[in-house]
Amino acid sequence: MDSARARVFMVDGQLRPNQVQDPRILSAFGDLPREAFLPADLAPRAYADADVPLPGERALIQPMVMARLFQLAELRRGDRTLLLGAGCGYGAAVLAAIGANVTALEDDPALLALAQFGLARCLPEAVIRLMREDPAHPPAGLGPFDVIVIEGGVPAIPRPIETLLAEGGRLVTLVTTGGPPARATLVRHIGGSFTPRVAFEAHAAPLPAFQPKPNFAF
Repeated sequence: MDSARARVFMVDGQLRPNQVQDPRILSAFGDLPREAFLPADLAPRAYADADVPLPGERALIQPMVMARLFQLAELRRGDRTLLLGAGCGYGAAVLAAIGANVTALEDDPALLALAQFGLARCLPEAVIRLMREDPAHPPAGLGPFDVIVIEGGVPAIPRPIETLLAEGGRLVTLVTTGGPPARATLVRHIGGSFTPRVAFEAHAAPLPAFQPKPNFAF
């Protein structure tokens, strides 16, 4: 099966039956070649209904889960969007194709190289600020953002990251504490308060930067 047909089957067989209705998201998933963001040996797995393992114990999120998470963010064209844990760059490409103004943080140099290659190939004219930074500790001076996406499983949402939301902003991620499964969570910043809501359950590969650091005893 060629890539174009695989994308049609992904959209019609995975996304539409699982409540993904935003036409911009469906169009982005239908247009962007996922395999362009993967190492050559993993390209045949690009359209599987599952996470795709990446170097560094990371994963490209299952298409349906990523699409539903992005839909949960209620993206508007021009939204200032921070993507934490950009991985191979496919999520950043989808957000940009939807119309977001994307700043993406990734600290793994191998994944950053994949992201740079895929974005240059698929969206050469898109303005995506791709930065080599720790996604759990964004550098000072960023923000505020209309949307924040943490692309992977986190045990909890750090309050310093929530505070990067503009008034009326939305944060989405997959919270793993209490699971599996993880809980897709939307946080809204309204009137100075950060209000979470669980939207659906899904598998989530842990995002290493957000995991508790081991304690060493001597």
